Amino acid sequence: MRRTNCRIAFNDLPLMLLGIPLLSFIVPIVFFSCRFDRPPYLSWKQYAVTICVISILWVSNRYILIWCRKRFPLFRDVRKRLFIQSTAMLGFTIAGDNFLHMIIVKFIFANDTLAFNFQAEELINRTAADVFCVITIMCIYESIYFMHALKDSVEEKEMLKRASLHAELDALRSQVNPHFLFNNLNTLSSLIPENPKHAVDFVQQLSKVYRHVLEVKDEESIDLKDELEVLNAYSFLLKTRFGNNLDVRINIPEEKMRQRIVPLSLQILMENAIKHNVVSSDKPLRIDVYTENGSLVLKNNLQVKRQISESTGIGLNNIRNRYRLLSDKEVKVTDNENSFTVSIPLIES
Repeated sequence: MRRTNCRIAFNDLPLMLLGIPLLSFIVPIVFFSCRFDRPPYLSWKQYAVTICVISILWVSNRYILIWCRKRFPLFRDVRKRLFIQSTAMLGFTIAGDNFLHMIIVKFIFANDTLAFNFQAEELINRTAADVFCVITIMCIYESIYFMHALKDSVEEKEMLKRASLHAELDALRSQVNPHFLFNNLNTLSSLIPENPKHAVDFVQQLSKVYRHVLEVKDEESIDLKDELEVLNAYSFLLKTRFGNNLDVRINIPEEKMRQRIVPLSLQILMENAIKHNVVSSDKPLRIDVYTENGSLVLKNNLQVKRQISESTGIGLNNIRNRYRLLSDKEVKVTDNENSFTVSIPLIES
């Protein structure tokens, strides 16, 4: 539970305006057997005095509650706070109620034969009423306080989760981009003397990819159309590098273009396909991108490289986690002897 400047955690004025008159009506009827049709009567005078007494006790208990929360703000002190808070509120309410009762009997009901007297039965009833009021006030305030604290905790957890995902994505970019840039610069250096026009196109597509990475760094989702434009540029770079050894086929209906996906997801999946599979003239790699059952599918034939170290799975896990924040649909991975398929949900715009 984090600290909060507002110790009450909500605007309790409506609660007081409703709760005080309601308690003032319940207490005389339940604990002192007051009635409208027989003695002891619940008169307007007595009801008004009861409202004043409960208002004083309510506001005083409210300040005790605020002080205790200020004195013990941490979650580990909740039990201690509740014990001290309930003891102080109960003690003050019983003492304060009896003190106010003496003043009321002496100055307001001095000549009223219906005024309550200090009898043992009445003292027990008054104490029971005090306990009821304290429990009611504590339950209402504490339940709302803990609901707000839980809400704040969930929101804080989500913020930390989002921050963690952004940090993870940044780490992923820092791992992929240098390697990706190095390979493309090597490709470009070979293109310049052989095909200058193609080299210019290559630089433009490379620029588009990196500009996209910078533009979407803070976006949670983007239009599929925008992501596919960059995927085409990314595919151009890869096909320039691998030639006919790489076959990328993108088949997306026009009506799906306004739907959304998490940014850089297709680039990450395509980079993973290149990273983990052999791409050669003997074993060309085919990557298909299409839609199916409300999802965007990236599928490649499986021809796994022999790798010294196992894959960390950071890219695919990052996509999964970002989708959990946006949709109740999951990223599905299908791995068999012949192909590797990843289905990512399309989000309605």
